Amino acid sequence: MQKEMIIQSNGHETQVAILEEDLVTEMFVERERQRGVVGNIYKGRVSKVLPGMQCAFIDIGLERDGFLYVSDVVDTIEEFDKIEGEDEEKDESSGGGGGGGRGRGGRDREHGPQPKIEELLKEGQEIVVQVAKEPLGTKGARLTSHATLAGRFLVFMPTVDHVGVSRKIESREERNRLRGIVRKFREDHGFGGGVIIRTAAGGRPEADILSDLEYFNGIWKETRHKFETARAPSAIYREQSLVAKLLRDLLTEEFSAIRIDNPQEHKHVMDLIQRIMPNLAGRVKLYTKDYPIFEEYGVQAEIDKALKSKVWLKSGGSIVINQTEALVAIDVNTGRYVGKRTGRLEDTIVKTNLEAIKEIVRQIRLRDLGGIIVLDFIDMEERKNRQKVFQAVEAELKKDRSPSKILQVSDFGLVIVTRKRVKQSLERVLTEPCPYCSGTGVIKSSSTICYEILSEVKKIGSELNGHGVVLRVNPEIARALREEERAVMADLKHALGKDIVIKPDTHLHHEQFDVMAQ
Repeated sequence: MQKEMIIQSNGHETQVAILEEDLVTEMFVERERQRGVVGNIYKGRVSKVLPGMQCAFIDIGLERDGFLYVSDVVDTIEEFDKIEGEDEEKDESSGGGGGGGRGRGGRDREHGPQPKIEELLKEGQEIVVQVAKEPLGTKGARLTSHATLAGRFLVFMPTVDHVGVSRKIESREERNRLRGIVRKFREDHGFGGGVIIRTAAGGRPEADILSDLEYFNGIWKETRHKFETARAPSAIYREQSLVAKLLRDLLTEEFSAIRIDNPQEHKHVMDLIQRIMPNLAGRVKLYTKDYPIFEEYGVQAEIDKALKSKVWLKSGGSIVINQTEALVAIDVNTGRYVGKRTGRLEDTIVKTNLEAIKEIVRQIRLRDLGGIIVLDFIDMEERKNRQKVFQAVEAELKKDRSPSKILQVSDFGLVIVTRKRVKQSLERVLTEPCPYCSGTGVIKSSSTICYEILSEVKKIGSELNGHGVVLRVNPEIARALREEERAVMADLKHALGKDIVIKPDTHLHHEQFDVMAQ
């Protein structure tokens, strides 16, 4: 599959689009003022311990305290660089900072009772934590004390002491070679902590593996020094920039081009590429046209579409995407598509559903939708067709890097997908609630406002002492009172026994009005 990475940066905001076969499939946004915190390591202070929930709130200097579950606490945290465990096979980390997964504490928790949160942490205690999940809505960041630092070929875990190899590297000889390189470096440099060798390390020369190890060694020495000298709460390690993380985690031979419109960012990318994949340096292109790079490659149009609820399919059908706090609902409609004149209705429905699947998964990736996602396909009568659609969803989701699970609810023609969410969706990043509807997506109709005015005037009529009334309203409401709601105006005049002056005001919210004595 041919891929491209398009990077648009203006010094305040960096946006990165991933194109697969010329289609935008993923979007990433980082704003300097609102830079993400996943992967950052903090010297925090325990602000509250909750035995009933077996978790603690940690002040790390952000707007809201982060929360730390007991399973994510390392015993004797003050000696977090000395923890030992056993050598074992492990799957590779899923990349990025912020593990959030289970680690090993000072004792083997697999063969003993789980210690309680109140035994491990006390209010006011200083602790080293890493952000595993961004703050979302009213929730603080999810924290872990099992820190991980991801490199191109390795993942470093300072709170354990083993060397693991990705199970996807099947050759025993290659596994032993890679493990030997890491162990020798550890012995020669007194390098503590655990290392997981990622799939990308398979077949790489020794110099590439050593490059990651030297990077980890330097970073962790600096982080420990900051822990010893900094006051809590404070950041003692910050994750790399968005572009650096994406190049580290995504860059493969499949990328035919990396296009960048910012000379400074272009230099940073070139320096990083020369270190991690020098053979791809020739594919890094500096975009110099005055025309915006996202406009040039059709990215902006896809972003604009991703902020709308309805997405049209080529056949004339459509999908409608609605996000709520609890879940995401995606509805498939035939729309203008009616199939062939001689074809069966069932065939038309199946074809629309199958076409919709590709767009649904692309939109899930592009919008970065997470949590529970309910797919409401057009009802199909034949069981084999329902199974065909379900299998197509499974196959398409394999293109997605985020872990997901899929469940078919046959009785209702629904498919439910659960997808891991670690950051805010594209809509949440690029938009804010409408000041008119406060994010509900609707406002009161003009007729409703007219009837509310009638009720209000009747309520205060006796207090006007025979005075006339000036009605200050939004221009759309003024129009409605003169036209389709003329009967309401007649009732108002009858209730007061006087004429009413309507005063349109463009500064008034659609739902706002003032009733003033004349």
